Amino acid sequence: MTDAPADAPAPLTDREALRRARSRIAGKEALFLHALARDGIEERLSMVKRPLSDAAVVTGHPEAWAELRPGARLVADDAILDLEPGAYDLVVHAMALHWADDPVGQMVQCRRALRPDGLFLAVFPGGQTLAELRGALAEAEAAVTGGLSPRVLPMGEIRQLGALLQRAGLALPVADSERFDVEYRTPLHLMQDLRAMGETNALAARLRHFTRPSVLMEAARRYPGAETGPVRATFELITLTGWCPDGSQQKPLRPGSAAARLADVLNVSETSLPDN
Repeated sequence: MTDAPADAPAPLTDREALRRARSRIAGKEALFLHALARDGIEERLSMVKRPLSDAAVVTGHPEAWAELRPGARLVADDAILDLEPGAYDLVVHAMALHWADDPVGQMVQCRRALRPDGLFLAVFPGGQTLAELRGALAEAEAAVTGGLSPRVLPMGEIRQLGALLQRAGLALPVADSERFDVEYRTPLHLMQDLRAMGETNALAARLRHFTRPSVLMEAARRYPGAETGPVRATFELITLTGWCPDGSQQKPLRPGSAAARLADVLNVSETSLPDN
């Protein structure tokens, strides 16, 4: 194995720590978030009117995605994806893009694996995910230790993520999100659930020792609604849709090529705005 270039960015994810976290998953019941994500992907696929016969699913959780598409090839979410160029009509990146050091690079590899007019879908947690827990942990750690340490992935906002599809060379890009509020008896039950689903801290820059119990208890105390219980946790799922470019796809009209004025279509009068 060759060393990384001296100017290469530091890795975001400790892949070995992520592997260990995923190995502790407590059965399919713990992967409810994947079930919600899979339902959303299946709904989008049901609206595609042409056959998508050859499919691949990129995921770190094959047990949760094996039944998405009959005969689909399951591919690990490694830095270099095991995808044959131009071999698929459909590639789904399933609940793993948030752990990628190079998400655009992952999408580029998926696009190269598609045939012309093939469909790319990605689903992963968005920036609103665990907002309550992130705030409580930050406040608690600052109060108890006087500082902050990396604990939660820097998840993207939907306004930024749509542009990544275009950077990856995908056509007709669409980004949308859906929010889910999940109820827990206490914040500690939420933390246990995150461990059970394999989504604990695997950041490369994390502190390499267990979090102080006093920090966790203070975070549980500061969590919104903890004084009365139960508490709610926000999970946001972002879905990205793009197509491998093909000449048959619709193209946007050139600026100024419209055949009618919008005011005429809406049957309203047009008022000119002053120059200043």
